[in-house]
Amino acid sequence: MKPAKEPVTQAVRVLRAAGVPFEGHPYAYVEGGGTAQFAREIGVDEHLVIKTLVMEDEHRQPLLVLMHGDRQVSTQALARAIGVKRITPCDPKVADKHSGYQVGGTSPFGTRRAMPVYCEQGIADLPRLYINGGKRGYIISLATADLLRVLQPTLVSMAV
Repeated sequence: MKPAKEPVTQAVRVLRAAGVPFEGHPYAYVEGGGTAQFAREIGVDEHLVIKTLVMEDEHRQPLLVLMHGDRQVSTQALARAIGVKRITPCDPKVADKHSGYQVGGTSPFGTRRAMPVYCEQGIADLPRLYINGGKRGYIISLATADLLRVLQPTLVSMAV
């Protein structure tokens, strides 16, 4: 059986242009499977698999949130930390428009619209992480230092 051909997404293009070494991990995407599905299939700790969430503030301004796969975002803690009244998840169709990716395949790299990126501070302590590569069923692994250098996110304590 021939291995799956790895996609060249906008995220992959951005990482290549930035000179970031990464490894692609195609997997069988399951609707609603999330980070747990990938972690089980590949055999990694779900804590190392980072989800990319598109959220918005009370003025409907979008933002990206990076969180450990096995944790949830405290939208109250995030709102307090960034000085807004409220943070809510975007409707999937709205999220797709902001990011240029399909929900379930959203990468923080190469989004259609530039958005501020907020990253759970514990992620910065990981040596290496797994994050969506811009397509459902495609995760990339890279050094956390490279993610921090390219995205320059604001680190926030917001995990529940």
